[in-house]
Amino acid sequence: MRVYCKCGEKGRIVSREDLSPEFAKLYCQCSSVKCGHTWVANLTFSHTLSPSAQAVDRLLFDRLRSLSRAQQRDLFDQLDVVS
Repeated sequence: MRVYCKCGEKGRIVSREDLSPEFAKLYCQCSSVKCGHTWVANLTFSHTLSPSAQAVDRLLFDRLRSLSRAQQRDLFDQLDVVS
């Protein structure tokens, strides 16, 4: 990720403070010694364009685990009929 100073020069991220899994403060510094500007930028999650396959797998696994053994057996028996 690139950050730029208001003077137009490249900046660098000196440190990062994660406030949540979806929000972080980025502490930045201008690369120009003549400028010396330091600032804080916010990095935040906006929205999903395509859901992660891992998330879907995790939801399915958690749902299966919440079923009783009999319900799990019935579901797997139904899957055997389909294949």
